Formats: sequence, C-alpha cells, structure tokens
Amino acid sequence: MQRVPLANAEVDYEPTFALGAPPDLLLERLVAELEWHRESIVLWGRRHEQPRLLAWYGDPGAAYRYSGVRHEPLSWTAALSEIRARVEHRLGLRFNGVLANYYRDHRDGMGYHSDDEPELGERPVIASVSLGEPRRFVFRSRTAPGPPAWRLRLGSGSLLVMRGETQRHWRHGLPKQARPCGPRINLTFRRILPAAPGRGRDA
Repeated sequence: MQRVPLANAEVDYEPTFALGAPPDLLLERLVAELEWHRESIVLWGRRHEQPRLLAWYGDPGAAYRYSGVRHEPLSWTAALSEIRARVEHRLGLRFNGVLANYYRDHRDGMGYHSDDEPELGERPVIASVSLGEPRRFVFRSRTAPGPPAWRLRLGSGSLLVMRGETQRHWRHGLPKQARPCGPRINLTFRRILPAAPGRGRDA
C-alpha cells in the first residue's frame, strides 16, 4: 500500500484492491440492493438535507450514531459480506459495521469531518472501499486553518485505510464538484466497540 505523507497520521492507499468482481458491477448491485435513505441536519436553526444517500449495515448490536441520529444496523447483504471478508483478510482486522455513502452525481458530497465518535474508540481504523466515479478526497488539519493539506483522487476499486492518530489530528471530506460526473459508492468499514458498563452510547 502507498503511504499518504500526512504528519501525525497513518493513511495508506491501495489503488487496485481485489474485490472478486468488477467494481462497476458491484456498484450497480449495491445501488439496487441496499436500503438507501436521505437524512437531514440542523445548522443555525435550519434543517438541511444531506447531499448524499446513506445506509448502515452491521452485526447485531452494532448501533452507530452519525449525523446526530442513532442507527440500528441492517443485516449484512451477501455482497457487503464478501467485500468485508476481503478487506478483513487484506488488513488482518475484524470489522462489525459498514457505513455506505451513495453519491449520485457531482452535486453530492460530504463536508469536512473526523470519524471520532466515542463508539469507534480512541484510535479507530477506518477501511474505505470506493466504487464508481473517481472523486477527489481531501484532508485538512484540525488545528491549522487554511486550504486542504492533501488531495487524493480515489479510483474505482481502491482501498483507503485511516488508523492511529489520524482522526485526532485531521478532518477529511469529499467536495462537490462543478464538472458533471457519474455515481459513486463509498463503503467505510468500522469496528463498533461495546458500550462501557453502566453507560449507554446515548449517555
């Protein structure tokens, strides 16, 4: 894997990951099979719809809070299970959930954020598989304002892995773009940790 040169981070990129099937066929299958939905967030007192579709799948009990909403996992599909098994074999790790993001065209995107929810632990490993239209993925320091520190074009069938102190020091995002483009799905595999005794995840 190729190391992305970010300070205080461990980010690796594999341009061509063995998925067991052509990425475009997997994209079509996941678009048709997954239970996509659109969420909204409240900013400055106004509700805004998220510019993408989402789905959360995982093992029983792997509830996950994102966009301010707690989500119970849907049961793994055959396609998601196969991709998970290949990612786990490649990395020697175990994941119990996947957040799927569906970017329908150039008008969909994701703002800067860190995957630092408490249920992911202090040093989470996020394994990200991209399918479909290549898009620009950007990193920006959490402490130093300014333009993105690093840009990476994520190709179809690629694998990006973020671990260690990455989420503590960096935010990442997928900007909208002016040039029209085709659809893209991003699968971010995660490990949801058990809630501490006597404390629920919503505490």
